[in-house]
Amino acid sequence: MTAIKHALQRDIFTPNDERLLSIVNVCKAGKKKKNCFLCATVTTERPVQVKVVKVKKSDKGDFYKRQIAWALRDLAVVDAKDAIKENPEFDLHFEKVYKWVASSTAEKNAFISCIWKLNQRYLRKKIDFVNVSSQLLEELPKVTEESVPSGENQSVTGGDEEAVDEYQELNAREEQDIEIMMEGCEYAISNAEAFAEKLSRELQVLDGANIQSIMASEKQVNILMKLLDEALKEVDQIELKLSSYEEMLQSVKEQMDQISESNHLIHLSNTNNVKLLLEIEFLVNHMDLAKGHIKALQEGDLGSSRGIEACTNAADALLQCMNVALRPGHDMLLAVKQQQQHFSDLREHFARRLASHLNNVFVQQGHDQSSTLAQHSIELTLPNHHPFHRDLLRYAKLMEWLKSTDYGKYEGLTKNYMDYLSRLYEREIKDFFEVAKIKMTGTTKESKKFGLHGSSGKLTGSTSSLNKLSVQSSGNRRSQSSSLLDMGNMSASDLDVADRTKFDKIFEQVLSELEPLCLAEQDFISKFFKLQQHPSMPGTMTEAEDLDGGTLSRQHNSGTQLTVSSEKDMIRQMMIKIFRCIEPELNNLIALGDKIDSFNSLYMLVKMSHHVWTAQNVDPASFLSTTLGNVLVTVKRNFDKCISNQIRQMEEVKISKKSKVGILPFVAEFEEFAGLAESIFKSAERRGDLDKAYTKLIRGVFVNVEKVANESQKTPRDVVMMENFHHIFATLSRLKISCLEAEKKEAKQKYTDHLQSYVIYSLGQPLEKLNHFFEGVEARVAQGIREEEVSYQLAFNKQELRKVIKEYPGKEVKKGLDNLYKKVDKHLCEEENLLQVVWHSMQDEFIRQYKHFEGLIARCYPGSGVTMEFTIQDILDYCSSIAQSH
Repeated sequence: MTAIKHALQRDIFTPNDERLLSIVNVCKAGKKKKNCFLCATVTTERPVQVKVVKVKKSDKGDFYKRQIAWALRDLAVVDAKDAIKENPEFDLHFEKVYKWVASSTAEKNAFISCIWKLNQRYLRKKIDFVNVSSQLLEELPKVTEESVPSGENQSVTGGDEEAVDEYQELNAREEQDIEIMMEGCEYAISNAEAFAEKLSRELQVLDGANIQSIMASEKQVNILMKLLDEALKEVDQIELKLSSYEEMLQSVKEQMDQISESNHLIHLSNTNNVKLLLEIEFLVNHMDLAKGHIKALQEGDLGSSRGIEACTNAADALLQCMNVALRPGHDMLLAVKQQQQHFSDLREHFARRLASHLNNVFVQQGHDQSSTLAQHSIELTLPNHHPFHRDLLRYAKLMEWLKSTDYGKYEGLTKNYMDYLSRLYEREIKDFFEVAKIKMTGTTKESKKFGLHGSSGKLTGSTSSLNKLSVQSSGNRRSQSSSLLDMGNMSASDLDVADRTKFDKIFEQVLSELEPLCLAEQDFISKFFKLQQHPSMPGTMTEAEDLDGGTLSRQHNSGTQLTVSSEKDMIRQMMIKIFRCIEPELNNLIALGDKIDSFNSLYMLVKMSHHVWTAQNVDPASFLSTTLGNVLVTVKRNFDKCISNQIRQMEEVKISKKSKVGILPFVAEFEEFAGLAESIFKSAERRGDLDKAYTKLIRGVFVNVEKVANESQKTPRDVVMMENFHHIFATLSRLKISCLEAEKKEAKQKYTDHLQSYVIYSLGQPLEKLNHFFEGVEARVAQGIREEEVSYQLAFNKQELRKVIKEYPGKEVKKGLDNLYKKVDKHLCEEENLLQVVWHSMQDEFIRQYKHFEGLIARCYPGSGVTMEFTIQDILDYCSSIAQSH
């Protein structure tokens, strides 16, 4: 331990000018044993600082490092755990409690004793020593060498600490004097006693000389005392003079105090005058309104640009005067109260003048704009409100002033503007939609057919009812379709492309006229009424946001005034009231278009989706976006109704029992619908609704084609399926609809399967007996009879074979094929032009059967010399001549 202590003193504490007094080897209680040392140290420089330092051996070497140090003055409690029994555990209470276990009880006791002595000597601080033996707390505790390890008792328990602390090193002069003294006595080192006696004698000689010197100086002391007495007398005289001087100065002091007080009062008066002047200047500068401004507020011309500018400047000056921040006490001044009342009267008077003038402007605008309605009613355009907006925007700053000074009049102006403008826009928009409806239907008389009555343009009557379709036999598709469809209203197939294009252009122009009108009015309201258009807030309106798969919902514009929670909401509510007729008029126009032609819903869906998408990109929560979104829901419903009606028409198709079926009308209508839809949607942003409609329609077409084929009595089922699925496949291949690729492949497969089935079924009739004979041969082979033994069967011997073959000479075969051609010609319709395709397939199938029969003859009747009475070349010639003759 001594070696460790010296090493710590040398390596850690000496470089820091500290002296190590006590050390104890400890580890933390209750944890894994990691030994360290607690050291009690003092600094060598004054004032002395006492510390408890934790030293730990480094993990990377054998040297020690200083880990943490606590000042002894921060120590509150020392807990030795047990004052009677030996216990190596103890606690030190600094900012928190540190629990330690010493390597031995003796080291712990020596460390605690050292802490107690350092506290008594340097700090005199109340440190609680708990569970500590009273023997350890004595001033000079006696510790035997047995209780402390050797070499430690001199440093930690000895009573010579004070002596060590009082020891002072000799300076250079003292060392030099001692050396001279020792040089004068040669035996100073060899005979210390003799040297000590000599020093004692010299000291006695010096003491005697000192006494004699003191006695000799007694006379000098007496002389000094006399001089002191004389000095005291002089001091008394000086004190008397000072007292007289003080009395004289006291009167001067009183006079100076009076003068000082007078000067203070003068300074205070000047200060008050300066402050009063500053207050008056403040009130005059901030609460004085120029006469020109007062005149402008009272009599200014609100009809001219110069007058409006003068009134605007005057109103701003008045607002500044009224909003000046008065200092404490100003509002109690009579002049200030009078000026404030004057300002209030001016504000009230000017606010009334401004509100009255703007109301007149609103009314005049309604009359002026009405005079131009006749001109715009001829053309499909809405009147331009830009000049009116431009004139009113000159008053925008005055409206902002009115909003901040008199909100009641500002709100009244807002309501009056909405009332006047809503009536004006209602007349304009209704006339505009009336023109649009007339242009859609052609003339006013025709428009009455579709339910238009009066200027309101409302639609009456119910939607068209569709009669059941009947199919009649005819080779002409045009006459067939005219006999199949009997509809209450004009159907899609009865209108040409020009009519639909005209409707599309009119509907697009209607939306193109409404959109800038709403945007311009909304922008004007924001600027004129000083309402900021904040970013849209989610959840305010319900819109048709997801047309490709989401559930469509709508929200009707309610006439009830809602609580305005923000300026954005106020703009929306104003737009709803001003343009309350737009949504009903648009819905009426959509209903008319749907009545004219149900396929018009395709045009409306594309146009409306585009305009909704554009409006939502600008502001999803705006009035225009919300209104168009609601109308889009109606368009989408009409489109869905159109699809449902087509599917219902498919399901209600009835076929004639006396005529061949041919291409079913709903198959032709699907072709027409798909071609029209692809031309309409080619530049559309989203076509999810169309793809869904395609899927529903094609499924309905497939199901109902098969249903009609099963019910057909005149035309074979395979022919109905083959012709119609060939037509569907050709339509899908030409239009290249990506979402129907799977259906296109299915249609091709169904067409191929039913073509093959029809060919096989038809070829069983020309060589009926021959077919039955070889079917019997194949049946015997299937039963296990060897092929070369079949000829020994009585019913299938060579003679029977020759008899059957003789019944089908080349002439009979040609006749049978000719009858087959005529029958196929009766079954197939001219529109699809599949006769040559089917005939070529039959030719191939007939040749395949011929080769099959020859193979059976060669295997089952070897060496018999039996052959068919016609060859493959004869078959080719027969088929070719039959096709050419017809």
